[in-house]
Amino acid sequence: MNASKLIVAAAAMSMSAATLAAGAHGGGHGASSGEPGKASEASRTITVEMYDNYYEPEEISVKPGETVRFVVENKGNLVHEFNVGTPDMHEAHQEEMMMMVEHGVIQGGKLNQDMMNMDMGNGKTMKHDDPNSVLLEPGQSKEVIWKFSDKGNIEFACNVPGHYQAGMYGDVNFE
Repeated sequence: MNASKLIVAAAAMSMSAATLAAGAHGGGHGASSGEPGKASEASRTITVEMYDNYYEPEEISVKPGETVRFVVENKGNLVHEFNVGTPDMHEAHQEEMMMMVEHGVIQGGKLNQDMMNMDMGNGKTMKHDDPNSVLLEPGQSKEVIWKFSDKGNIEFACNVPGHYQAGMYGDVNFE
């Protein structure tokens, strides 16, 4: 990682929850980027490796309406997220992820599974079980099966506080 990314990461990690939440937009978790897909309809599998703070590959290409099976592996030393959505959705989701850190759910390289059941209000918990996203400890691997919308401004990102700001996001390009 180059020096400028390290500086951005350090600055972003020192931001308060209020700073990250400011300007957050509404919107569902991935709703405008597509919908949960069926494994039987996946046209291909893309392996995505998460490192401290970047992805391999850094961008992917999909066809409008395509269903892709992502095999996501955390090869880093920290908890990371793979989340498919719009930039606005990621910005809004960062507020929730900050709450997960503040309440001890995300603890650097570990997830406190007991705390994930905590009530956040409005009947929501911190389980992080949206179909467009996985949150993984180092060494873990899970799948996301996603059917992409017709087109749009879509990216995949890690919304753990400071990670997106450090450059941990990638573009979804439509063919």
